[in-house]
Amino acid sequence: MLSILAAGSIFFPGLFLLSKRFLKHGPGLRWSEKDAVIVSSRLVSSIQAIMASSAGYIIACSCKDIIEDQHWLTSSYILFAVPYFIYDIYAMFLCYWYKLQVKDHEEDSEAKPMRSAISGYLRREFLMVLHHVVMVTVCFPVSVFWRQGKGDYFQGVMFLAELSTPSVCLGKILIQYKQQHTLLHKVNGALMLVTFFICRVLLFPYLYYAYGRYASIPFYMVPLSVPWQYNAGAALLMAPQVYWFSLICRGAFRLFTRASRHKAANSSTDSEPKTSLQPPANGYSPRETDSH
Repeated sequence: MLSILAAGSIFFPGLFLLSKRFLKHGPGLRWSEKDAVIVSSRLVSSIQAIMASSAGYIIACSCKDIIEDQHWLTSSYILFAVPYFIYDIYAMFLCYWYKLQVKDHEEDSEAKPMRSAISGYLRREFLMVLHHVVMVTVCFPVSVFWRQGKGDYFQGVMFLAELSTPSVCLGKILIQYKQQHTLLHKVNGALMLVTFFICRVLLFPYLYYAYGRYASIPFYMVPLSVPWQYNAGAALLMAPQVYWFSLICRGAFRLFTRASRHKAANSSTDSEPKTSLQPPANGYSPRETDSH
């Protein structure tokens, strides 16, 4: 157990440091510290997500009996991934810190002290930090010790929730570098919307459905047939997913309406007679269109 925890404690921070060093000093790269930190943190999150979802797929496919069957990868990957959530709290703070430094520089104000930065970070990312803390302090002991080797199938399916993470990370990078107008951002946004809804929002109803089918009881009777702790845990884990999905939907709606407005504006400009005093019909720069 300790060796797997130690491996995870070395792997994720080490991968972050190697990626950051490569982006800063690699041939033809020379990225700034801020850019290297932000992209490296997203890269590590994406790699962890790919590993978790791959482990989840293997576990779920291997468990024919969804209650009794066990797979060695279940507890092993949980132990390996626990240090990631601790590391990621720090990595998210680093991203926030460098963004804050840039903002302060642009406003010609003095850099905020570390205590103020930590306080602002916890206010801004409270839900995400709380989610990570719960994963370490609650989900880890429940998954490794309290389950007593039962329900590996359900644990594997829950690992598949990470399938949405790479598209979320890519979306954040594209927004950070003002690439909202690109086709890549729109395609990635659609993929993020679909994968997040299927893998995170529908995840818990599916688990209830799978247990109902296993126990030969109707879906609506499942919450009444399992201990209240399961219902409480599912509700606590599902609530932030629904909230984050609502934010994704809001962002997608803004992107769609903004694109519609730009298209209408371009069409109206094209229909006007051209004179030497008028700008060209396609005279919108990306910065101007992003400000609408």
